[in-house]
Amino acid sequence: MSPTPRTLVGGAPSATYLLRFDGRELTAQAGQSIAAVLWGAGILAWRTTRQGGAPRGAFCGIGSCYDCLVTVNGRPNQRACLVPARPGDTVTTQEGTGHAELGV
Repeated sequence: MSPTPRTLVGGAPSATYLLRFDGRELTAQAGQSIAAVLWGAGILAWRTTRQGGAPRGAFCGIGSCYDCLVTVNGRPNQRACLVPARPGDTVTTQEGTGHAELGV
């Protein structure tokens, strides 16, 4: 068996917990961003563009772009690569601007 980064440094997550993404329960590890949790679950797209509804996910991974926007606990336009996952979070795919209910 090949070594993994975790086995090489002897690290282990201090805690795991659940969050929900579009109604699906996902396991998060302490310290992960929402983008990392989604990637780990095999989810690569979690936003659609305003023009055309094209799928988007993480692009830069460092908060410089806005491709990874999600709605977290009802709050739209959160950059998934920067927002730490927290126990019990409810994360949903963001459609367009994330303000559809406001007619914006």
